[in-house]
Amino acid sequence: MSFGMTYEEMKGILQMRLKPSRFRHSLGVAETAEFLAHRFGADEQRARIAGLLHDCAREYRNEEMVHEAEQRGISIGMVERSMPLLLHASIGACLVRERYRVDDPAVEQAIRRHTVGGAGMTSLDKIIWFADMIEPGRNYPEVEKLRRMARESSLDEMVFEGLSDSLRFVLDKGNLIHPDTVQARNEILLNRHRNDNAAV
Repeated sequence: MSFGMTYEEMKGILQMRLKPSRFRHSLGVAETAEFLAHRFGADEQRARIAGLLHDCAREYRNEEMVHEAEQRGISIGMVERSMPLLLHASIGACLVRERYRVDDPAVEQAIRRHTVGGAGMTSLDKIIWFADMIEPGRNYPEVEKLRRMARESSLDEMVFEGLSDSLRFVLDKGNLIHPDTVQARNEILLNRHRNDNAAV
């Protein structure tokens, strides 16, 4: 793990490259991720940096995402080709090394998984994914419930609820569901069942 520039230097570059509302969102995710990392005993510096930079690839327009991904050798599935915005997570995981001099596979992975989740999510992955959902600028019907869970529930309980809400939202919109989101939710549910059976 190495960070080739300070947090303030990263923040300065990010501010120049994102529109103001996206930059404010990034600051909110960084602050929320740091709080969650403290609560769950994860690395607070990593969480803060991953939270700050999670949307760094949103500097690109949607129509540029496929090209930027191809330039970096990123695998593009049929869901991503249909919804190129999803690629900003994988592109961002590359940009943190290219532009922000972050050499940390854990931070890269958390950024790569912050939109749709994935199998075998680490605590940091889950923290960044959830912080993106509940940062102070978010405003949607379920957000206060999820913020309460962030203060009171276990990490898996709150991420499971967030994934379930996310899937319901996507289904209601009639949009494609990314298989990684289903896998992330199923994995938490299967672990819960295993733990329940082991306790009997």
